[in-house]
Amino acid sequence: MTTNADTFRDLGRERLLYGCMGLGGDWDTTPYRASDIAGAEAAVEAALDSGITVFDHADIYRHGKSEAVFGEVLARADGLRERIVLQTKCGIRQADGDLPGMYDLRGTTIRRRVEESLERLRTDVIDVLLLHRPDPLADPQDVADALTSLHRQKLVRRFGVSNMSAAQIALLQAHLEFPLVANQLEMSLDRRDWLETGVLVNTPESASVGFPAGTVEHCQAVGISLQAWGALARGRFTGRQETPAEQATARHVAALAETKGTTPETILLWWLQRHPARIAPVVGSSRPERIRACADAVRREPELTHEEWYGLWVTARGAALP
Repeated sequence: MTTNADTFRDLGRERLLYGCMGLGGDWDTTPYRASDIAGAEAAVEAALDSGITVFDHADIYRHGKSEAVFGEVLARADGLRERIVLQTKCGIRQADGDLPGMYDLRGTTIRRRVEESLERLRTDVIDVLLLHRPDPLADPQDVADALTSLHRQKLVRRFGVSNMSAAQIALLQAHLEFPLVANQLEMSLDRRDWLETGVLVNTPESASVGFPAGTVEHCQAVGISLQAWGALARGRFTGRQETPAEQATARHVAALAETKGTTPETILLWWLQRHPARIAPVVGSSRPERIRACADAVRREPELTHEEWYGLWVTARGAALP
């Protein structure tokens, strides 16, 4: 039987994604520069050299400039579009004058945002579209109708969500004739609530964990690919540390990297990939050297034993498990 995850792999899914949020210059509406295009080209080259072929965008990244500079890269590199998977997101509206920032998953907005992303990316199809964040005012049938229309028009091949719970996914799925294939969540050795919600049941600590229980398990059960944004913990264990637990974890990560003959970045990614849900981390650095430091997370299976995986978890927690 073909699962949702198999469908995603048919589109070129690998074990690692490159997150394009850092491309396109400053977070404002000033035009991007030639240097921004050159920086995007260098990042894309580093990702491809590392074996990464899935590129993750969102319409709001750098006010659309991340998609736009990537479109410039595609236009300059003959045949590149056919070698990669393009994923983008919609559903967040940034603050504009007197209008506050908000979430907007109205069907008409989804269609308009997709058309704008296609234009910026200079492509005629998006391989995977994720709904960026839940919109409490969204009518699931209206959302489903918009996604179905985009699919029938062959403007989007597959759909998923981001930052959604199992219940929110199930509600939307009930209105769709095709499967949702991905859920992108913040997951890392630093952001562990997705993991700890399942082991802190019936303990006093459970009150401090707000992650919706059962989300990871639901995605795993129905074959929805889990994508981890913030996977490198914003450099917390490979750069500057601020707490004793972070310092201890950084030392632990570095020691394991030396033992395994790889980089600290790879150890952090392996920790996610080692989970049976087969989590696919998103690497978001714009620095080519840091992107290449993640290559072993594509080329090698996670080389962490049961004990090593738990050792990283407990060290990062700064306390024993209950």
